[in-house]
Amino acid sequence: VGGVYDPQKLRFDHHQRGFFETFNTVKKTKLSSAGLVYKHFGRQVIESVLEQKIPEQDLESVYNKVYASFIEEVDGIDNGIQQYDTDGPPKYERNSSLPSRVGRLNPSWDEKNPDYDGGFQKAMELTGSEFESTVRNVYHSWLPGKSILLDAIEERFKVHPSGEVLLLKRFCPWKSHLFDVEAELGFQAKYVIYLSSNAGADWRVQAVGIDESSFKLRKALPKPWRGLNEEELSAVAGIPDCVFTHMSGFIGGNRTVEGAIQMAAAAMDYSEADELAAAS
Repeated sequence: VGGVYDPQKLRFDHHQRGFFETFNTVKKTKLSSAGLVYKHFGRQVIESVLEQKIPEQDLESVYNKVYASFIEEVDGIDNGIQQYDTDGPPKYERNSSLPSRVGRLNPSWDEKNPDYDGGFQKAMELTGSEFESTVRNVYHSWLPGKSILLDAIEERFKVHPSGEVLLLKRFCPWKSHLFDVEAELGFQAKYVIYLSSNAGADWRVQAVGIDESSFKLRKALPKPWRGLNEEELSAVAGIPDCVFTHMSGFIGGNRTVEGAIQMAAAAMDYSEADELAAAS
């Protein structure tokens, strides 16, 4: 696109020297052409996808979330920006991302009659479909979830005296909201209790990670519980109606909300140091 960034002339290149445009003061990833177009026209595109006018505050929330969860990855990969601040090699490959799937639509290097235009058309359809799906998910699922989380935060001291255990009255995508709300309110949760969306409707006790994408937990469920199920877990935990605890200690389940609250309370009280002292 000519080595020019000039939104007045609808020129959105990002390859030229001296170009350092970012989405905002919080998101510091250098923009690609995709990010530039979204920065200037994203709000209109969102309302077009949803086929409705959206209240300004909600529109701004959706606009920022869609950038963070979809567009920014494209910007980072297009500009060759590492996802993590480390020079170490990745522990596993990531070949299922949108850029990877788009890349596989290119003709093979040894095709005799490569159809580049056909591949480009498929890439547009794939990318457009996933972008629209992201917009709809953010607006219809992610955005309403925040109010459910805020209700749980307001009631958190009724669940546990520490205020570090949250009880959601219904399942919602809480994780993507929690860290922002914690920063705003100045607290940190250790566990979130919610009704499973799976068949059977057990209650889950999930340990909160140190950030949204991390597998490292602030406080894992007790080590003696991990990998146990049903009666064996209930006997070890001393809590009726237990269902399971994952081997990593990041999540457990109970058939009742009362039991799930008991599991969270016991986990809050548990320390590996006490276990070691008792064993010695």
